[in-house]
Amino acid sequence: MSIDALKAAEAYAQAVRRAAAGGGETAAEIAKPNFGDMVKSAVAETASTLQAGEAAAADVARGDASLVDVVTAISAAEVSLETALAVRNRVIEAYQEIMRMPI
Repeated sequence: MSIDALKAAEAYAQAVRRAAAGGGETAAEIAKPNFGDMVKSAVAETASTLQAGEAAAADVARGDASLVDVVTAISAAEVSLETALAVRNRVIEAYQEIMRMPI
């Protein structure tokens, strides 16, 4: 899945046209989650997964949990963090591609 700079520019132009037209959003459009909400949700989910991994590591250090539970929690936290970093890298790449576009 590549982020095409032309598609990004077209989406931006479409958003500008909608805003210039008065932005008459319907109730269905308002109910849709926006990008900022999706990012906040993903960050919160990643943070909670990382905290669960840390809690599991603390439990095994106290002797309250099995090693298998800790390995599972740490693996889930690692996957979550790697996904967040991959998304961040793609967003940065898309931003850099847009900045390279001639005006």
